[in-house]
Amino acid sequence: MSLVVYVAACALALSSGLLFRRPRTVARDPLTLSTCVAIVLGSLVFACSAPLTLAAVNDLTGIPNFGAPLTYGMLTAYSCSLIVLLIHWRGGPPARVRRAVLACVTAYGLLVVAIVVLFALADAPVERLRDLDTYYANTPYMREMILCYLLAHTAAMVVMCAVCLKWGREVTGLLRTGLRLILTGAMLDVLGFQPAKYTAVVARWYGHDLDFLSTSVAPPLASLGALFCSAGFVLPRLLPPVAAHCRSLGEYRRLGPLWARVRFVSTAPKQPSAWWQLPLARLRWREVSIHDALLALAPYFDDGVREKARRAALSSGRDTHQARVAAEAAMLADAARRAAARARPLDPPSTYRLHATEVAGPGGLVELAQALAETPACDTLREGTVKASHG
Repeated sequence: MSLVVYVAACALALSSGLLFRRPRTVARDPLTLSTCVAIVLGSLVFACSAPLTLAAVNDLTGIPNFGAPLTYGMLTAYSCSLIVLLIHWRGGPPARVRRAVLACVTAYGLLVVAIVVLFALADAPVERLRDLDTYYANTPYMREMILCYLLAHTAAMVVMCAVCLKWGREVTGLLRTGLRLILTGAMLDVLGFQPAKYTAVVARWYGHDLDFLSTSVAPPLASLGALFCSAGFVLPRLLPPVAAHCRSLGEYRRLGPLWARVRFVSTAPKQPSAWWQLPLARLRWREVSIHDALLALAPYFDDGVREKARRAALSSGRDTHQARVAAEAAMLADAARRAAARARPLDPPSTYRLHATEVAGPGGLVELAQALAETPACDTLREGTVKASHG
């Protein structure tokens, strides 16, 4: 059992770490902050509920079963954090959001206090690491403590299911996918973990032994449900930047033919070689370096070469835009060849502006790079820079 809950705790902690990679941004964004808090609390719940952790806490404090109110209080706080997260996710007027969050925190805070007080009043001298809920199901005050944490968790999960069902009909895209994952996790909890726990406890009230439901069935269902919920909360926030980095990586690679042709004239600072640099940062560096190289090659642009290539492209059946890009690639290849040969710049220089320099983003450069890949390579130098003047 310890292995199962520790794996769940590590998975939750990892997902929180991905969201918390920029602490300053997180602190300014209540939605991201509440997401991180909910996932961290979920991770702590699983870590605290493992029998190995419970035994260590009991030994450290010298109080038998002290890990029980710690875990139940943490679970109650986790249930509260889920509702707070849903409140922030839903949004609305800031004043209304603050009131709803304050009411939720106050209610669940009182429940945490009640759990601690009830444990202090109870007589639970026998340490139980796996079956405390059922072993003390008939013990005064322990019985009420167990019901407090179960009912608080049930309320949170029922609210979550109702909200996900309602919002799922109002939203689309990644948000709907996230809500469906959250609903799946909540249903695993409501229809799996909680019935198992309640059945085992109530069975003890009537003198029956169904402890296996609490010790063997409930924990895996709770772990699986929490993982689904965490994936649902994290996915809509992580997937867009991940997709952006994937697109950036593809564009970075497609710019390869263009960069290989013009890199010898770029005076931009050398790209950092750190392995952890994200694709988006690499793409931006390559864009800046290519624009710097195009500026250095501008004095070598030959309008005659470009016009001849444009007419040839049009006669081959290409549309106007394709012909322009192909002509610019031919002109750029010719300019790179003459620059590498240390030829004199044209006098007067061309005033033509490349399409890639007129549009925002890397799309224009990618088009130019793909057209240049179809243009025969020239014997250009790979090192050195173009001089400002040649004598």
